[in-house]
Amino acid sequence: MTGPRIRPRRLRATPAWRRLQRETRLDASQLVLPMFVAEGAPEARPISSMPGVLQHSTETFRAALHRAAEAGVGGIMLFGIPEHKDAVGTGATDPEGILNVATRIAVAEIGDSLVVQTDLCLDEFTDHGHCGVLDAHGAVDNDATLERYRDMALAQAAAGSHLLGLSGMMDGQVDAIRSSLDAVGRGDVALLAYSAKYASAFYGPFREAVQSSLQGDRRTYQLDAGNRREGAREVALDVAEGADVVMVKPAMTSLDVLADAAAVSPVPVWAYQVSGEYAMIEAAAARGWIDRERAIDESLTAIVRAGADAVLTYWAVEAAERWKDA
Repeated sequence: MTGPRIRPRRLRATPAWRRLQRETRLDASQLVLPMFVAEGAPEARPISSMPGVLQHSTETFRAALHRAAEAGVGGIMLFGIPEHKDAVGTGATDPEGILNVATRIAVAEIGDSLVVQTDLCLDEFTDHGHCGVLDAHGAVDNDATLERYRDMALAQAAAGSHLLGLSGMMDGQVDAIRSSLDAVGRGDVALLAYSAKYASAFYGPFREAVQSSLQGDRRTYQLDAGNRREGAREVALDVAEGADVVMVKPAMTSLDVLADAAAVSPVPVWAYQVSGEYAMIEAAAARGWIDRERAIDESLTAIVRAGADAVLTYWAVEAAERWKDA
């Protein structure tokens, strides 16, 4: 009996073969850990919808920073949770606001070991929860918001941030911020543009994490989930405006957009494995429905396989430590 001459299974026959011919490899340096720091918190507070993720106090934050550095992850992305909010997000530009304080702590503690990144968006700081300031009719005013973003960029650069995460999805934000930084001699500060950021149901747990005040939705500025070409257009615009890195978010439901961006982008392309992706795997694993560690690694592999040069993930430190010990 004659069998097939071409047998791809030959290269899957043993663990050694599978390791040798693996196309996509993961490394701790590809991972960025999002971190939440709460103003006035006496101790770390658990986030119920994201088991294992914390709102840090400024003290517990220090230990978590060193753990991330020792694990060998590539960087951290910081989010501040203020005690007080207002219509224009005053705390975002206050040098003593929680995000800028946390940035100074991070740079002082581990600034030579990790890329310290900061979320440049107003949503955590506004009492209405939108990513920009509102006009007289309650709509987000794009150009007025850019002025606030310029001030935020200068404040975050002064606090020591290495990379600003432009997550607000305002038209022209990369150009506005790059121009403001360059005008004061801060060409050293890099910009990460959240270029293809979709209006997604998978952001739900994040809203708890940052104690969001959002009423309504963000569909007038975040992308519609059905639009692939629009994602590519946003990436191209941000590259043209001077972004050093571009982002696709959320990762899981945007792998096609991620692959499109990776195929043409002259700058690194990152992806954000968002809170809902994290929460789903944690919830299913807690019920014994899936193998937790395999699911984490498979999800990260899929994102890198699609073209991500780095991944923001809440499992960054855990995965890095586990891979180191493997």
